[in-house]
Amino acid sequence: MAKTADAKTKVYSKYGREIYVCAKSGGIDPSGNLTLRGLIDRAKKDQVPGHVIEKALDKAKGGGGEDFAPARYEGFGPGGCMVIVDCLTDNPNRTFGDVRLCFTKTKCKIGTPGTVSHMFDHAAILAFKSADEDAVLEALLTADVDVTDIENEEGKITVFAPQADYAKAKQALTDLLGEIDFEADEIQFVPRGATKISGDDIALFEKFLDMLNELDDVQNVFHDAEY
Repeated sequence: MAKTADAKTKVYSKYGREIYVCAKSGGIDPSGNLTLRGLIDRAKKDQVPGHVIEKALDKAKGGGGEDFAPARYEGFGPGGCMVIVDCLTDNPNRTFGDVRLCFTKTKCKIGTPGTVSHMFDHAAILAFKSADEDAVLEALLTADVDVTDIENEEGKITVFAPQADYAKAKQALTDLLGEIDFEADEIQFVPRGATKISGDDIALFEKFLDMLNELDDVQNVFHDAEY
């Protein structure tokens, strides 16, 4: 029970921090800040209580509170897989030390910015129920969205576009289909390939991920490991 409660608190804290930063930089009105709207929708799907969301928005509105800034670390995990760790931190030195410890304790190698990110696409991913792929694609192209990929599986369409086109893509889809219940609505690093890991490296990799996810400053971990 305690472990479940702890995991929930971590999820709430991560969303709270992300909503605060997003609202502070792009405005606290979700109708004018599409990134924030997507983030709030995702938080609700993950059962983050309303008071957690409101508190983060109030903090952003007040302009006070902690000053979190994004920090990104890259490197190689067990078996040579590529890893990107995205953080929000109010103390970059502490965060770097904590993340580096996760790398060194699991025989991984932290690199400099750009070490592996060129092997990932920074993509906006939007997934929703719809059968009309042609209409969706036409609406996106008309809105000048540079669609990098579109998948249609059993009535679910997944659109991949450059991160810079996220708001444009979301607006075009909403204009076409009205209010959409997005199954995926996020910006992620998508690996261009995969690194197969096996044997002891699998257990080490899982330990590495667990250690990173236990850090409050870590928001997301992206990798190309396959096992």
